[in-house]
Amino acid sequence: MPEDLRGARILVVDDEKLIRESLVECLATEGFEAAGAASGEEGVELAEKRAFDIVLCDMQLPGISGIETLERLLRIDSSLMVLLMTAYGTVETAVAAFQRGAQDYLMKPILLDELFAKLRRLLEQRAIRLENQALRLQLRQMEKAEGLAALVGSGPAMRALKALLSRVGPTRSTVLIQGESGTGKELAARALHELGERKRDPEGRRPGRFLAINCAAIPADLLENQLFGHRKGAFTGADRDQPGIFTHAGPGTVFLDEIAEMPFATQAKLLRAIEEKEVLPVGATELVKVEARILAATNKNLVDEVAAGRFREDLFYRLNIVSITMTPLRERREDISELAVFLLARHCREQGRPFTGISREAMRFLISAQWKGNVRELDNVLERAVILGDGPNVEMVDLPPDLREAEDDPNAVEGLVEAVRRFEKRHLERMLALCSDDFGVHDKKEAARRLGIALSSLYRRMGELGIGGANG
Repeated sequence: MPEDLRGARILVVDDEKLIRESLVECLATEGFEAAGAASGEEGVELAEKRAFDIVLCDMQLPGISGIETLERLLRIDSSLMVLLMTAYGTVETAVAAFQRGAQDYLMKPILLDELFAKLRRLLEQRAIRLENQALRLQLRQMEKAEGLAALVGSGPAMRALKALLSRVGPTRSTVLIQGESGTGKELAARALHELGERKRDPEGRRPGRFLAINCAAIPADLLENQLFGHRKGAFTGADRDQPGIFTHAGPGTVFLDEIAEMPFATQAKLLRAIEEKEVLPVGATELVKVEARILAATNKNLVDEVAAGRFREDLFYRLNIVSITMTPLRERREDISELAVFLLARHCREQGRPFTGISREAMRFLISAQWKGNVRELDNVLERAVILGDGPNVEMVDLPPDLREAEDDPNAVEGLVEAVRRFEKRHLERMLALCSDDFGVHDKKEAARRLGIALSSLYRRMGELGIGGANG
């Protein structure tokens, strides 16, 4: 067993003695600190006395169920990683487990290779979570202090956005957030939630939750179940009542991302939730009152969707009481340098890498890039640079080749000499790559032949353009 897993504290909760004791013995043999519990109650009691990193918990337990055991364990220690075990896996049980905070699940009979792979992944997630706890706390405090700190930028578009959020946030109005993918629609929704919570519950006596759901990522038959819940017996495997996200959010906020992908039939139920503040769980005969504020987002034009008959017109008007449009990153280039430095610092802390900044050449490139994926793409590019780069600064070589080779931005201001130089450098780099063996060693003589220039001229231009390998 790898050293990164040894010494981890594992609690096994399973009423089947043979399975429980076999797992505990196997884990102990592999270097874990393992303990067993025969019921949910016994597991909770052990967790109150001892600290654990991961809990392996059976879904079917005598007394309190695996789901209830999961909830009680997380109330004791919210950083616990819970891996549920079941021999009767259904979509309904998996949905319920993940809604309540489980990180993963295992099907019985348990394969040890699969078990150890999942344990390793969960322990890595836990380590990252604990290492960055202070940073997350600091970021939450910044958001509470200013309300909009997660939205980085000080240009005209961002200032206008923050002003609008500040006006709308303290209300309970529904809001439609529109914009391309990666522009920060969920960040804007979270800012609205934070501002609304401070107005609704300034002393924090009855906090509401922010719950987000991506309507495009969940199959249509599961989406209603997730949103509105279900009653026992509503479908095969529904052995208990299950509240939906609207109920779980309490007086907080439900954020419906990719709202244009919501099935037409579900849209009618959402309309009732907005207008009447009540929902009908799947299989229920009585309506349930809900309090949550509803925010929605889309990267599509809902006016066009309404015209095409794919989206209800009455729902559109109920959602569109206040409309917020997120500006694409390429249209607020004045924010890119500030945003890039912020994202770089965050990734340095998360990855434990000592980068100090971004070179002038790399920063100029970041500012002029097209950013079709918006802030999300910039974030991914900088995370990659921090992981793969040598530092201390992010250099051009640390940026993804496909980004560097992307079509030039027509809005970027660039002199003819610089443009020709950059084209020539890129062309030479491509030719050298084409004339390389499996180990990345360049055949410069062949490259010079294909380029139609002398080998000495190739070496000279490589040196002038700063291409590696110019000395031999």
